[in-house]
Amino acid sequence: MILVSVMYPAGPRFDMGYYLGHHMPLVRERWSSLGLHDAKVVKGAGTPDGGAAPFQVMALLTFESVEAFQKAVAAHGEEIFADIPNFTEAQAQVQINDFAESP
Repeated sequence: MILVSVMYPAGPRFDMGYYLGHHMPLVRERWSSLGLHDAKVVKGAGTPDGGAAPFQVMALLTFESVEAFQKAVAAHGEEIFADIPNFTEAQAQVQINDFAESP
């Protein structure tokens, strides 16, 4: 299993209603049959010292493997990425993460 973090920097407009009501359901609909196990959305609230959060929203997508994520993007990425301007002008940063095993 891998975790794909899609992080939207703070600052630009972000329509959370559209994101939660249209974009994330689209992601789940298109990618669930291609290895997406879970999709969570978190809203940046701040830093430990009381500063502003560097990312306003993060989508945390759990996939079976990097290969499954790549196949999902190849199959429906164009449609999903084309929807981004409908909710933000922010340039998302994407990071692929492995789950660490505890000793």
